[in-house]
Amino acid sequence: MPPSWMNNTDPNVDFDTKGRAYQLTLPFNPWWTNHLHPDAAIGISYSDDLGRSWVTGNGGAYLDHVPNQSSKTFGGVEDKQWLAVNHLPGNRYQDHVYAAWAVFNGSAIKVRIAISRDRGQSFTKPVTLSAPAQVGPAATYVYPTVDAAGDVYVSVVSFPPSGKASTIYVTRSSDDGRSWSRFVPVTTVGVLPGCCLPNTTFRDGITEHFAASPTHPGHLYLTYEDWDGEQFDVKFTQSTDAGVTWTDPVVVNDNADPAASDQFQPSVAAGPGGAVAVAFYDRRAACPADPSVLPDHVGRANFCIDTSLQAFKDSGAGAVPVGGNVRISDFTWDPEQPGQTIDGIDQMACAAHQDPCTTNAFIGDYFGLAISGGNIYALMVSTHYPSAVQADDGGPVYYQQQVLATVPRTAFGAGY
Repeated sequence: MPPSWMNNTDPNVDFDTKGRAYQLTLPFNPWWTNHLHPDAAIGISYSDDLGRSWVTGNGGAYLDHVPNQSSKTFGGVEDKQWLAVNHLPGNRYQDHVYAAWAVFNGSAIKVRIAISRDRGQSFTKPVTLSAPAQVGPAATYVYPTVDAAGDVYVSVVSFPPSGKASTIYVTRSSDDGRSWSRFVPVTTVGVLPGCCLPNTTFRDGITEHFAASPTHPGHLYLTYEDWDGEQFDVKFTQSTDAGVTWTDPVVVNDNADPAASDQFQPSVAAGPGGAVAVAFYDRRAACPADPSVLPDHVGRANFCIDTSLQAFKDSGAGAVPVGGNVRISDFTWDPEQPGQTIDGIDQMACAAHQDPCTTNAFIGDYFGLAISGGNIYALMVSTHYPSAVQADDGGPVYYQQQVLATVPRTAFGAGY
C-alpha cells in the first residue's frame, strides 16, 4: 500500500453536457497512532452510464499523491477535494473539469488545482492556488464553481495562527484557470474551538459552501456557519459583480430564538431559472419520543437534528428569500446513535478512533444539495432508520444512513 488503499471517501460528482459524470475522491490508508496520519491521494474517475461503471481518469494516474507518508512533519497529506465542470452548451470552455484540494503538512495548508480540457483523459500538472501572502499559511475547505459566463471561482477558508479571526476568500479565473485574480476577502467567520458542538459529542464539519449561478453571469452565493461563542447560525452573502464586492451577511435560519439552538453545516446550490437554495442541519426541535432516539435523549433541546431548507430566487438583481425555512427531513434524528454495541464494541462512527467513542463522533463533513428544473435534492444523514444488524441488547443498530429528500420547486410558488 499503495497502490492499493484501505479506504476511499468524500466523493463529489458533477456532470458535463454529454452526460459524463466525474467523481473526485480521497483514497487513503488510516494510520493515526504515534503521530502518524493517513497516506492519501486525489483520485479522479468518470462514468458514461449514470454510475453503473467507472473509468479511472487522468490516464490512470492520481492527480496528486504523497507516497508512504508517515509523519505530519514531512511532505503532506491531501484532503478536502472538490470538483466543478463547465456544463454550459456552446461555451468556449464547455466540458472542462476543475479539480481542487488541500495539502496539509502539519504546519501549513496549501490549495492545489488541476484542470482537464479533454473530458477527464488528462489533467494539467497541479499548481498551488493559495498564495500565503494573500490568504495566510493555512487555507482549506475548497470549493470550485463555474458561473453562466464560464468563469471559474474558488472559495477557501483561511485559518490564521494565534487565534485571529478566520476569513473566507474567493478568487476568479476568466481564462480557464490559466491565471487567477487576487483572493477577495468575503467575510470573517467564527469557528468552533475544539471538536464538538455543545451538549453533544459529534465533531463540527466544513465551515462554508459556495455556488455560482448558471443563469446570471457573475452572480455568486456563499453560505457558512458562524459560531458566536455560544451557538451556531447559518449566514448567507452574495455577489452580483463576479466576486469584487459582497453583500452584508444575513442570518438564514428563522427560528424564533436564534440563541436557543444551533443551525450549522450549510450547503448552497444554484439551478436554472435563478433558483437558489440553502439547506442546513437544524437543532431547533426537541428530541421526539421515538424508538430511534436513545431514551435518555427524549425531550432534550438543542440536541437532535433535522434538515431545513431556505429557497431564494435571483431574477437578475440578486437572490431574495422565497418564504421561510422549510423542514425537509421526515424524522428528527439522534446524533449520538448508534448507541448500541456488537460484541461489546461501540458502533459509533468515531473520528477520535476510540472505543467507546466519548468525543469526536462523526456525522460527515458535507451533505449534498442540487437543483434541477423541477426539484431541489438534498442528500443528508439520518440515524432514524433501523438496520437489519442485531445489537448486543437484541434490538437493531441505528447506523447513520444516507437519506435523499426531493422537494418540488412548485412548493415555493409558481414564480420559483
